[in-house]
Amino acid sequence: MAEIRGFKGLRYNTEKAGDLNTLVCPPYDIISPKQREEYVAKNPLNIIRLELPQGGDERYAQAGKLLKEWTDGGVLTQDGEDGIYVYEMKFTALCEKKSLKGFVCLVKLTDFSQGIVLPHEETLSKAKTDRFNLMSETNCNFSQIYSLYKDENNSVSALVDSCSKGEPDLSVTDGDGTVHNMWRVTDSGVIENLTNAFTDKKIYIADGHHRYETALNFHKHLCEKGAASQGDLSGHMMMMLVDMENAGLVVFPTHRIVRNLEGFDINKILDGCKPYFDIKETPDESSMKTELDALYAGGKKAFALYTGAGKCHIMTLKAENAVKDLLPNMSDAYCGLDVSVLHNLVLERIFGIDKENMANQKNLIYTRVLSEALTAVDIDGADCSFILNPTKVSEISDVAAAGEKMPQKSTYFYPKLVTGLVVNKLI
Repeated sequence: MAEIRGFKGLRYNTEKAGDLNTLVCPPYDIISPKQREEYVAKNPLNIIRLELPQGGDERYAQAGKLLKEWTDGGVLTQDGEDGIYVYEMKFTALCEKKSLKGFVCLVKLTDFSQGIVLPHEETLSKAKTDRFNLMSETNCNFSQIYSLYKDENNSVSALVDSCSKGEPDLSVTDGDGTVHNMWRVTDSGVIENLTNAFTDKKIYIADGHHRYETALNFHKHLCEKGAASQGDLSGHMMMMLVDMENAGLVVFPTHRIVRNLEGFDINKILDGCKPYFDIKETPDESSMKTELDALYAGGKKAFALYTGAGKCHIMTLKAENAVKDLLPNMSDAYCGLDVSVLHNLVLERIFGIDKENMANQKNLIYTRVLSEALTAVDIDGADCSFILNPTKVSEISDVAAAGEKMPQKSTYFYPKLVTGLVVNKLI
């Protein structure tokens, strides 16, 4: 099944680059322009200048030139032998202290149709074009794709734990207070055991679908030009692999904000929803959250409609097969998702927001922050917002195993992996 391997990571030489805490950054797609300026102000050698270059069409070439300057000047240096990189995150979420540990390696790229590496949600074409242009000029994976695997006998997790008993080789603390630790492992026996353990495993992408699809396209592009062949490094992608049963896995919901709909009428919307949902008004946001938590714990399909000034409506699906009746060819796993219920029964059928509209974010935008979903309505003039419960990890794997994809922005794995601890140089 999955083919994994070690690699010679490209890493910061802190004697020349400075404090590693000033050199790393979050994933490029959650960084605002203002935040980017702040990272560069802390240290002009921050990885953000490579991962998220600024300027016009020439910005990708500039990133490639800058990368060469940093490698030639010893700011970034390549490890001398193949290794895997154990990666641990210590953080607080849902009022609990948690720890999550996996390992970074290379995974051989395979088309989704082969059923080895499996996606779970749709992607947006604009992001893939941006990443392709960057890879074309830098020939690098600057950040890891976050992926999951099933470890029924706990053998892989035990091996990973055994490699990370001492002090980490690298450690940084991000702006949210999450501690990111990394250990480099070059023991050929360990790497061989890990490689063998994955010959019967599938890999489920948690976060990084755009980058994976881009890597596939980039490798095919190189092969068509005669610049690469199937066994080359460009046929692999750097991934962080985590056991799907890891107690530290946290998935936050991504809420939906509806804006600029013509003729928006909340009373008509609620009347249109009544055939599908039991609708209950709650007095405030706190009560809404309590109700949603209880419905989630009880396995109910539900979300909240927020229309401003603290006014909330809890919408609980009446018939569990409602989406299946509309989409008989889709799996039970897909049809049972809260986001599938919302998108197919409400946003498409009642609001008239089709899939193209959603993909282009014309009338629909996304946030994982509850306060932002509420403020968008109360202050920014949005029509309404939908507050969702998180998708379960088991639901993610079930949809992926069925060969299907959730709507885009269905999950938000927390915390995010930092960029800059290790880079994969393809050529």
